[in-house]
Amino acid sequence: MRVSDVMTRGVECIRPETSIQEAAEKMKSLDVGTLPVCDHDRLVGMWTDRDITVRATAKGEDPMIVLASDVMTPDVTYCYEDQLVQEAAMLMQEKQLRRLVVLDRHKRLQGIVSLGDLAVQTGDDELAGTTLEAVSEASPRLEDS
Repeated sequence: MRVSDVMTRGVECIRPETSIQEAAEKMKSLDVGTLPVCDHDRLVGMWTDRDITVRATAKGEDPMIVLASDVMTPDVTYCYEDQLVQEAAMLMQEKQLRRLVVLDRHKRLQGIVSLGDLAVQTGDDELAGTTLEAVSEASPRLEDS
């Protein structure tokens, strides 16, 4: 089974020049905790609810002035839509990610694959369980600040 068979399509993006206020409103309206940041059709980062909290609000940043590009995570881990689901799951386990951006081979955003997608779409309870366990383990890395 390929990632394209299980991923969520039609993922909305924000642009790097989007204010964090505007981006937070979009997250609320879409009921999501993460948004890809795209410059035209190219992925340039990820913007998460954690970015709002740790990189903006905790530092007293003005949400009307600060841009998504100022507080986004620029180094995005991704997989390709034609990869096997097991490869994506291994990457999620290794990087302890609950969501993984999916690109085509031209590096254009195609969707997102989540733990939920693995659990529901693959029917592979062992794969989903193993991935959830690895993602949930305490991380030895230092958190961004």
